Amino acid sequence: MSEIIIREIEARDNKAVANLIREVLVEFGAPKVGTAYEDKSLDVLSEVYDNDKAVYFVIEVNEVIVGGAGISQLENTTDNICELQKMYLLPQARGKGFGAKMILKCLVTAKYLGYEKCYLETLPYMKSAVKLYKKAGFKVLDAPLGDTGHYSCSEWMLKEL
Repeated sequence: MSEIIIREIEARDNKAVANLIREVLVEFGAPKVGTAYEDKSLDVLSEVYDNDKAVYFVIEVNEVIVGGAGISQLENTTDNICELQKMYLLPQARGKGFGAKMILKCLVTAKYLGYEKCYLETLPYMKSAVKLYKKAGFKVLDAPLGDTGHYSCSEWMLKEL
């Protein structure tokens, strides 16, 4: 029987989460520039999300981190919008409802933190992720919001909380 835990990231998780995110991006053939792959913050996520308006969750199965997702204020906007960030699952964690659980955990937390909307960016060929986001109530936008620096991500979505 698998033990599944969703919890906030800790410093000891930084390396595993950074490796997981880069591994998934490479798996999908994502560009290494203009995506989360090159984010300097990727190696210190526990520190980046250590503030009152942000949180990053990991999903652990039998003490192995198999995915993660976070929310934080959308960069370069004064609107009360958070961004669903760095949501990635390893292949063994897909198709089991983990993604939906992570989205729900992030959205409930975002609402609790006072955000009114949640924005995300993804790549159009990550079809399962796009389908999951739409199922969670995200609507496709014609243009990006804020300025995340992820210029290679060409699919933008928003959800009212």
